[in-house]
Amino acid sequence: MTDRTDNPMDEFDPGAADLADRISLRRVEGIRTDVADISEVEYRALRLERVVLVGIGSSSLGDDEVHRSFAELQLLAETAGSHVLGALMQSRAVPDPATFLGRGKVAELAELVAEVEADTVICDGELSPAQLRNLEDRVGVKVVDRTALILDIFAQHAKSNEGKAQIELAQLTYLRQRLRGWGGNLSRQVGGRSAGGAGIGGRGPGETKIETDRRRITSRIARLKAQLRRMAAARQVTRAERVRQQVPAVAIVGYTNAGKSSLLNCLTHAGALVDDALFATLDPMTRRTQTAGGRTYTLTDTVGFIRRLPTDLVEAFASTLEETANADLLLHVVDASDPDPAGQIAAVRTVLDDIGAGQVPEQLVINKIDLVDEPARVGLRSRFPEAVLISVRTGEGIDRLLARVEERLPDLDALVEVVIPYDRGDLVDRLHRQGRVETVEHTERGTHLVARVDPVLRGALAPYEVPSVH
Repeated sequence: MTDRTDNPMDEFDPGAADLADRISLRRVEGIRTDVADISEVEYRALRLERVVLVGIGSSSLGDDEVHRSFAELQLLAETAGSHVLGALMQSRAVPDPATFLGRGKVAELAELVAEVEADTVICDGELSPAQLRNLEDRVGVKVVDRTALILDIFAQHAKSNEGKAQIELAQLTYLRQRLRGWGGNLSRQVGGRSAGGAGIGGRGPGETKIETDRRRITSRIARLKAQLRRMAAARQVTRAERVRQQVPAVAIVGYTNAGKSSLLNCLTHAGALVDDALFATLDPMTRRTQTAGGRTYTLTDTVGFIRRLPTDLVEAFASTLEETANADLLLHVVDASDPDPAGQIAAVRTVLDDIGAGQVPEQLVINKIDLVDEPARVGLRSRFPEAVLISVRTGEGIDRLLARVEERLPDLDALVEVVIPYDRGDLVDRLHRQGRVETVEHTERGTHLVARVDPVLRGALAPYEVPSVH
């Protein structure tokens, strides 16, 4: 294999090199898992999967974008429990339809896999069944694409029954389309002559193995969808009650590992799992909290997004993501320390559009500003003037964020003046929770309040309204 280790990332311009150089595989420096902090004995005990990363980069991409893509793929691989041995990138406009990398370059990849004794090749893209089968046949080890990698991470982190069902649905939907690509046992037919078939006991008119697998998968998918519909119906009842009571809903969205769960804990003391890892949160958590003025609203932590989030995954999580689409306000959390915050924002907004939440009012929240210097902060304020800069770890900017949330909650239109008898304390409590109280006075007749309320609450207060309204 040609040695390209001197400077593998330079010269993407087609005019700067000849064709052979442009289509050659290039080593990507700096993409390798560091295991220096554990002993060799401990490392062997971990039995991490040894992987090589492979990607396609067109001549229009710059070095920074290619490095970001591989760095993200490396984080995904390590989150899944892999030891990254290296990464290769081929410069070409589109992936080869048969082998992803191109027919002449798969042999070079096979040499590298043998050289480093890798167990798996991970491709930075979604492979067709033919590409998957051809690569596995020619490289001689398991081949996994980006979608399968993300699904595997989700499967490891799912905790609730609904989360596990959603992940299983996405995995089976993905697998059903690729039965022929996942090892010969799934595509081998039962039957035929003893020299070329299954032999004694394997002949007969029954289904082929792949037909049996596909039928079982289809049946399981139907059961999972029915199960998720029942769970979604139960959630809909809760949501309808919240809407009936006019309790505003705020959802926290953002790129994975941007600090969404930390923000939920900071604002509500929810005790959500916080981990410096991709997709640490899969199961949404909702908590009630109040503004400084005493208005109640719900705050929901949602699953993190990522560039090129698998379509099967978005569809499987549709019922959970409805919480985002039905929210009154989105807190879009961005990692200030990320080298490409604009790319994070664009990726999240793409998914929001896909799930029907693109029109929900959004408040940009740039977190982790304690990790950047003052010039970087100035740059962020300049690029995103509508954003609130915060640090959940230090508490900086949290008060400004809370004030902004209170400002952007849905307006309560009706101004009412009521005198509520003392034996109707339940109405007073409801008015404090669902309305915006402006004045309170205790009189002989009862509690005299002036407040802004929604039409539903105004109807309940109608018997106690007084003629004059401030």
